[in-house]
Amino acid sequence: MRKQIVVGNWKLNGSRALCEEFALGLGKFLSRESIVGELAICPPAVYIDSLSSAMVINEVNVAVGAQNVAAQEKGAFTGEMSAAMIKEAGGSYAIVGHSERRAMFGDTDELVATKAAQVVAAGITPIICVGEELAVREAGNHLEFVGQQVSAALSQAQSATLIVAYEPVWAIGTGNTANAAQVQEMHEHIRKVASASVNAELTPILYGGSVNPSNAAELLGLPDVDGALVGGASLELEKFIAIAKR
Repeated sequence: MRKQIVVGNWKLNGSRALCEEFALGLGKFLSRESIVGELAICPPAVYIDSLSSAMVINEVNVAVGAQNVAAQEKGAFTGEMSAAMIKEAGGSYAIVGHSERRAMFGDTDELVATKAAQVVAAGITPIICVGEELAVREAGNHLEFVGQQVSAALSQAQSATLIVAYEPVWAIGTGNTANAAQVQEMHEHIRKVASASVNAELTPILYGGSVNPSNAAELLGLPDVDGALVGGASLELEKFIAIAKR
């Protein structure tokens, strides 16, 4: 049976106070209710240790991860954070290839593959993001495009614990919406492509297209959707809990 997981991506947001709020709030929630699967939060790198420590102190079973990782193990790479450092800070996951990293910072398929391999080598779990822009979908090349991203990422990072997250870039903050059929089609295709490199039937595939409390139940109920990568809604405790409960 595949792992179910909801991952919050705080992006360039958060504070020590928010870390404490989430640790206490999620602790109270999980002490009252049980959920299907796991929860994880990826704060800015500076808060990984704070959030992880808060979860441990409050005995909250919520994992912590990073939003990005260096492609190198160590060396003269100012501003970078290695997978081993993420692990030492308390991180269990690292997002690689997020659409914003690809668009704003030039993360190529090859670089994403290298980063994913670093994460696997450090003994933590990569959350490998893939997805297409509107022009690719309108041209009818979306399955091929995303399939190539998946194949490239898995060329170096073959692990029983890796996670893939599908981000339809064309449906994030644009007013366009990916419907259930489109999401299921892509997730099924990703699983098929991934099967050439890993045991895809055991590989969680998350959906990351503006997930919120209103659409979570429908999207996370699809056959090949194993959880969510949540952006803005993960910054509000009640919304994150609502998605977790779905």
